[in-house]
Parts: sequence; structure tokens; C-alpha cells
Amino acid sequence: MSTNEITTKIRRMKRLQAKAEQLQAEITAIQDEIKAVMPEQDTEELRAGEYKIRYALITSNRFDSKSFKASYAALYDRFVKQTTGRRFSVA
Repeated sequence: MSTNEITTKIRRMKRLQAKAEQLQAEITAIQDEIKAVMPEQDTEELRAGEYKIRYALITSNRFDSKSFKASYAALYDRFVKQTTGRRFSVA
């Protein structure tokens, strides 16, 4: 692939990313509007046509690795696993 072809593809990718960001902003705005209605109706679930919408409080337990590392550094270091991967970026 030539430099010109790569440049063309990157420009197209950037335009598509901009469209995706616009669409995501619109999706988020719609979700926020619906979320605002649910507490007003004092409900975590409502039906609209064929759709069931839920906006519920969820509690989860997660391991606090930062606190664990601060309290048990040697033990933390014994169980840390290093991983490698690739990152694609265009600047």
C-alpha cells in the first residue's frame, strides 16, 4: 500500500470517527432524556411499545488492587502478571 493510499484511508477513518462521535453524542442525549423521566415516574422499569427500559441501581463488589498493593506490596508483586499487546494510534 502506498503512502497516498494510507493517507486516503486515514482521512476516511478520521471522517468516520467524527461521525461516530456525533452519533454517540446523540445516543447519549436520548438515553439521558429517558433516564430523567424514570425517577420522575418513580420507576426502575417501564414499557414503551415493544421495548422494556430498565434504569436500576446495581451494586457490585470489585477488588481494590491499589489498596491491596499499598498494604501487601510483596504479596501483590508475587501475583502480578505482565501482559503485552499492540496499540494502534494515528496522530
